Amino acid sequence: MSENIINATDATFDEIINSDTPVLVDYWAEWCGPCRMIAPILEEVAGEMSDKVKVAKVNIEENKDIAVKMGIRGIPTLMVFKNGEVLDQHVGAVSKGQLVDFLNKHTA
Repeated sequence: MSENIINATDATFDEIINSDTPVLVDYWAEWCGPCRMIAPILEEVAGEMSDKVKVAKVNIEENKDIAVKMGIRGIPTLMVFKNGEVLDQHVGAVSKGQLVDFLNKHTA
């Protein structure tokens, strides 16, 4: 992971999402092909939009409590949080353009 992406865990998740800056959380797993496909896109967007949004990743295999708490049923799942509240979510892979559009709705 790059310096622009936060690795969220069961222990750090609540602290990370309780931010007045929007936080994009990517729920993923090592074995998930679409998750690996969007990883470079997340890296790019995390760098390009670092002034507007934080990006965090949660490995659902290593952090099962978060996956259960957030009701994750399919991956990748992308959720945008602000001040601990879910603003939006998307299940499935996205293109860079789709991801930027998704985030711009909450960073304007």
